Amino acid sequence: MHKLSLPVPGDDALAASSALQQLIIDDIRQHQGWIAFSRYMELALYAPDLGYYSGGATKLGKDGDFTTAPEMSSLFGAALATLASHIFTQTRPEIMEFGAGTGKLALDFLSECQLSGIAIDRYFIVELSGELRARQEELLKDFPQVVWLQEMPDSFSGLVLGNEVLDAMPVDLVIKTADGWREVGVAVVDEDSVPRLIYREQAGQVCHPDKITQIPDAAALPVGYLTEVHAVASGFMRSMAQMLAKNQGATAAIFIDYGFPAAEYYHPQRLQGSLMCHYRHHAHPDPFYLPGLQDITAHVDFTAMARAALEGGLELLNYRSQAGFLMSTGIADLLARTPAEQAMQYLPLANALQKLVSPAEMGELFKVLIVGQQLELPENLLRLDRSHRL
Repeated sequence: MHKLSLPVPGDDALAASSALQQLIIDDIRQHQGWIAFSRYMELALYAPDLGYYSGGATKLGKDGDFTTAPEMSSLFGAALATLASHIFTQTRPEIMEFGAGTGKLALDFLSECQLSGIAIDRYFIVELSGELRARQEELLKDFPQVVWLQEMPDSFSGLVLGNEVLDAMPVDLVIKTADGWREVGVAVVDEDSVPRLIYREQAGQVCHPDKITQIPDAAALPVGYLTEVHAVASGFMRSMAQMLAKNQGATAAIFIDYGFPAAEYYHPQRLQGSLMCHYRHHAHPDPFYLPGLQDITAHVDFTAMARAALEGGLELLNYRSQAGFLMSTGIADLLARTPAEQAMQYLPLANALQKLVSPAEMGELFKVLIVGQQLELPENLLRLDRSHRL
């Protein structure tokens, strides 16, 4: 029995979760009683009509399960627009955002462009969730530049944005055993005739070496060390890079997420990985709790993401903390446009900015990776670059 003390969902939500759990159980039984954790995570998040991101539940903001930077403050999107205005002097004034959530980042970005006279030809949103797309369409109805896509196009020239996209991509779990690395997947056990999802090591074989190439010094890690590897996110980054590299001109992609370079991600003391679940603003470690009603995430290995982008044909342009990135893009100047004397408007903006840049909040845990080609970033963004840590 799960002993998590979390808010109880309504009957409709429980029924949807039960239907998804049965779908997952059927999938496991069709695959000789075991599936990779990445398969479980794919179904839990993206199964049509039932998965967390493809179902109808509210995901983001105060009524959802977690809050992202754009939901906290319009200054976040405005700061990205400020940087984009510099990038657009070198490339086409087009944006492609992956996983746009409620559309709040796009709204703030486009609003700042409108305010500052930054011309945007088109703002593409690649969105897999029909429910989120509907919310985006309502929020962005006054911006005719916005175009929705269901998949990544073959080529694109402009600026790519991804805020908290990589952490939601399915991961595989691996564990160091006395016999070598083994994959940890999902199986079903019956307790009092009630099926229950559990972790289980893949029987009879160790991982293929390719599965653990992401882990530096894998041989030196202790027996029992459990962690994630990010084949899906790496594949996405490689495909995204190939999409941009097909064009001969300047182009860039900015990804913002929580995570670490590989040397920190796979530190010997990080014995249980970084997998985390979010339900009604409660964080907990059980991915089998109410599948479809909670988010399942893992921190991002930025070394692997940068390597995949380079393999796809791009260059590493910048890597830094979110705090350093936002301050370098002039977010403090954007705040200063609201006079401090107007306390009702100023104080919420200032408090949100503090959360975005404070090392104790999002400022240090969240990182910014910029890859691209034939593009020069502003000088102030190049100071204190941490690319050497990757």
